Amino acid sequence: MINFLNLEYFLAAVEESNITRAARRLGISQQSLSSHIANLEKEFGIELFHRTSPLTLTYAGKVLSRQARQILQLREETYQEIADIKDFSKGQLIIGMSHTRGRNILPEILPAYKEEFPNIDLVLREGNSSELDAQLLHGQVDLIIGMLPFQVENVETVPICDEEILLVVPDSLLEKTYPGQAEELKAKLQDNADLSLVKDCPFLLINPGNRVRTLADEMFAEAQITPEIVLETENIETVLALAFKGMGITFYPKMFIANRQAAQANMEQAAGVSLYHLNSPRAHGILGIGYHKGHYLSQATREFIRIAKERI
Repeated sequence: MINFLNLEYFLAAVEESNITRAARRLGISQQSLSSHIANLEKEFGIELFHRTSPLTLTYAGKVLSRQARQILQLREETYQEIADIKDFSKGQLIIGMSHTRGRNILPEILPAYKEEFPNIDLVLREGNSSELDAQLLHGQVDLIIGMLPFQVENVETVPICDEEILLVVPDSLLEKTYPGQAEELKAKLQDNADLSLVKDCPFLLINPGNRVRTLADEMFAEAQITPEIVLETENIETVLALAFKGMGITFYPKMFIANRQAAQANMEQAAGVSLYHLNSPRAHGILGIGYHKGHYLSQATREFIRIAKERI
């Protein structure tokens, strides 16, 4: 009979491609880990690894690796479902989202959720859009929150609210780049914010892999522009602060401003910085929750989705 622990230890060796590192990660001896793998090989009567450095899987090992993940996932989902049926008083919910979006959205959801379900342990995993998509795919989070569509297969989505990406333009930068034309350009941007109007300006962008960056790149391609990028960073608040200082143009989600009074006040007081509604349909989207359609949807996750729809 297959032992779950053997499968877990086997997958650790697969992921590390090295017995020493896998044993260290598991907190057991190399000898113990080798014994667990040997038990599996005895069970199936076939070698699972080529004893190379790094370790590589035999064909049988590749098949078992794929199936083992599904077996362990099914075990976890079975325990979750039985626990939900038995008594929805304890549990865990792992939420994936960017740190900036979390700061703006979670205060609207989590206090109400925690008050209603005080014994559910909440875990927040932060990362960019690509990282969160991967975590959802591999079952490392229960749900993710971000702009639709998510770039991952087998995801079920629940729309929450509309979202818009604004163009943040320092007036001083317009005057510097287009001497004597700044006021005319501001009027044109107000009427029809086309990126081609500011194609010669420098841009401040967040790193590739973030949803806002993906949309920005798509809009640049749509306008047939190759922008001058003076800075890339993982932190969208950094590019906003530098735009305030006139260093470049950037893109910023409207929700991040609307949901933060302090940010709104800063915007109003920031001399010479204007926000424009882009005319590209790519700048207008929907914020949503995504969960893996092939995994069991726990009651903790269902209740979070319900509260999010009510509060956002």
